[in-house]
Amino acid sequence: MLRKIISSSALAVALAAGAQAYAASGGKAKISVVYDQKLPNVPGKSMRAVLVEYGPGGTSPGHTHPDSAFIYATVLDGAIRSQVNDGPVKTYKAGESFSEFPGDHHSVSENASKTKPARLLAVFVLNTDEKELTTDDK
Repeated sequence: MLRKIISSSALAVALAAGAQAYAASGGKAKISVVYDQKLPNVPGKSMRAVLVEYGPGGTSPGHTHPDSAFIYATVLDGAIRSQVNDGPVKTYKAGESFSEFPGDHHSVSENASKTKPARLLAVFVLNTDEKELTTDDK
């Protein structure tokens, strides 16, 4: 019984810490480059992978990517709501994927849940000299 109380208390502390970190981020997604490699057989092109982590209710502002970028995204955990260009808003669950083509506008990108986190992996093929992967709408 004591072990159960301690485990519950530890979980509550961890959730509170996560909620504080998420609140400090303003509800925005945490984005980390997890892979960056020049393509040896395609001069001037690279592959970069980005891990996008959303807290409960988390969002990313509308945005575009470099004109050279082709993107393939897979939801790792949870569910992500997404809209590209004038297409429908779709919800993708863990294991589902979508793509974005050069010049596309990603107007909706958010966690579909207000209570659970979500993560996606976005793999870019783009010009090696691109520095900024995302340009937020103004």
